[in-house]
Amino acid sequence: MPKLGISVYPEHASLDDNKKYIDKAAKSGFSRIFTCLLSVEGRTPEEIKADFTGMIDHAHKYNMEVILDVAPYVFERLGISYEDLSFFADMHADGIRLDQGFTGMEESALTFNKYGLKIEVNASAGNGYIDNVVSWKPNRSKFITCHNFYPQKYTGLSLDFFNQCNAQIQKHNLNIAAFVTSQAQNTFGPWPVAEGLCTIEMHRELPIDVQMRHYAAIGTVDDILIGNQFATDEELETMAKIDPNLLTFKIEFEKDLHPTEEKVIYEADHIVRGDLNEYSRRSTWPRITYKKEPVPPANTRDLKRGDIVVVNDNYGQYKAELHVILKPMPNAGNKNVVGHIPENELFLLDYMDSWRPFGFFR
Repeated sequence: MPKLGISVYPEHASLDDNKKYIDKAAKSGFSRIFTCLLSVEGRTPEEIKADFTGMIDHAHKYNMEVILDVAPYVFERLGISYEDLSFFADMHADGIRLDQGFTGMEESALTFNKYGLKIEVNASAGNGYIDNVVSWKPNRSKFITCHNFYPQKYTGLSLDFFNQCNAQIQKHNLNIAAFVTSQAQNTFGPWPVAEGLCTIEMHRELPIDVQMRHYAAIGTVDDILIGNQFATDEELETMAKIDPNLLTFKIEFEKDLHPTEEKVIYEADHIVRGDLNEYSRRSTWPRITYKKEPVPPANTRDLKRGDIVVVNDNYGQYKAELHVILKPMPNAGNKNVVGHIPENELFLLDYMDSWRPFGFFR
């Protein structure tokens, strides 16, 4: 089951505020925490331990996993050898993320640390980096990956590059995490610049539920982390409601739903019919389930991309089919337009492949 995670930055918020945030996230079913040592400056190793350990111990009350973001220069600054990870174990961390890697040999060696810490490497590195680490035969049970987030606008990953990276990682059956960004006001990350903390650039201005549902559509992301702090209660609760394994859409309704239409939309199991056409994606099982129930004609305007249609009584045996419209077409009066997919998530239509299950998000 994919995990949801938050980010917590102890150097930028009080322990009490961080504990409250962790409480809310845990209540909503979140089970991972990303935190960062890259930006911690002017603190002794003992001060850093004190800053982070209280937060980590509180997270562990909920069995939340805490991963610390580090890099070779953090090892050097704190006087840590990759052969001895006791500093991180003393902080009670569950693992470390290497924002910048070593040569591959070191990453592999780290996975055999005596403390059982997970070693998470940068999934956004590309260029065969993961292949190189795997060639050194790491301990697979302690080896995971996580993409970067990008605080500057227009610097996030392209979708093509993101997919290329994930395809390389999936060859090795490794866990992949990626970030979404909260749209709450006054959020922050580890650095002064925080224009949204997303992995994919196209996500930067999107609502958090659309970002998450895009990852579900892509189907290669195991864990989804909110990069900035503090996400709103509503964002946490919304993410918890989304099925991370199912392609889902919101509907902006144009009419009051007839009881049969509501059943078709929210109670039926929807699968894209395998024989695709260029005008729509059809879910045909509802016409069997609800063949004896009425669908009176209503709002039978002509159709445009993104419309959600329930076939009405005028279309004989096709009554109660659900269609998702891809291209404009006339409506002869036999299709009820119940509503349409919001403009900012029309791109999710591209993921409606043959036999793919899908649903609708309230």
